[in-house]
Amino acid sequence: MPGHDAIVTLLLPAAVRLGRQRLSAATAKRLGRGDPAPAGEAGRRAQLLRHFPLRGDGWPIAALSRQADAGDAAGACWLRADPAWLRPDINGVRLLAHGEALGLSRADCDELLAALRPLFGDAGFTLDAPHPARWYLRLPAEARVPAFSDPGDALGEDVFDHLDTSPEGRRWRALASEAQVTLHNHPFNARRTAEGRSPVNALWFWGGGRLPAATVAHGATGFSGDDTARALAAAGGRAAELPERFGRAPGVYDLEGTRDLEWIERDWLAPALDALRAGDIAGLRLDDAAGWRFGTRRAHALRFWRAPLAWPAE
Repeated sequence: MPGHDAIVTLLLPAAVRLGRQRLSAATAKRLGRGDPAPAGEAGRRAQLLRHFPLRGDGWPIAALSRQADAGDAAGACWLRADPAWLRPDINGVRLLAHGEALGLSRADCDELLAALRPLFGDAGFTLDAPHPARWYLRLPAEARVPAFSDPGDALGEDVFDHLDTSPEGRRWRALASEAQVTLHNHPFNARRTAEGRSPVNALWFWGGGRLPAATVAHGATGFSGDDTARALAAAGGRAAELPERFGRAPGVYDLEGTRDLEWIERDWLAPALDALRAGDIAGLRLDDAAGWRFGTRRAHALRFWRAPLAWPAE
């Protein structure tokens, strides 16, 4: 139950991603009574790891999400091979959509997998998809996998800026190219294009590694619509889908994917501040993807002389 020791943390997008949007004067005044916290490392990965830490090196999201999806990640190396849409333009080739954004059904997924499995089977890998948005390659446990870019970091950017140029990376680029040829020629994509929908014309490799032998117990429930965040949260505690709005339960609420500050304030910040004032929670912490951090507690309401919070983009 919420109470005197319950903490709520809101993970926010970097303020620069919110453009000219600003908090209302009332909310800025209420938050201004709190205190800034030491800045954290910038970037989405660093933001998540501040709250859902892992032991050891690497970024084995494929193994963690596979364990959450299917429970069979132990004993192998895993790589995400998510469906993606790449589009060439005058400046290169850009990643425009991946995973959930493509809206694949189970039948769509199975149709494409049937064409792609022989390609990866010849390379000694098994391709499957327990969820239509999350595709996996099972590799030998001793496999060495390059450090591929997360699709969220590459979205909208030239994919050539995210290529691994190592000898091992070249091998994966060759596999990616063969997969693109297979997908380009598949009648599924001809139908998608004729219907005015984006094609699935590539696979995005990322998150390779083995399931960590031990994880760091963080205790908090992680609420998110992002499967990466949920996999990290589940590894060291509990994970749940992001609710429609704040409901006074303690935990870490992942709002990084939005660009709507009005929604953040209306459905999350204001209700959390109300819960703080009522004593349902003990503290509220803010953490944005650029590393800005801030916190306030119930006792801080007495600091009526404080100036309103200066939003980090100001």
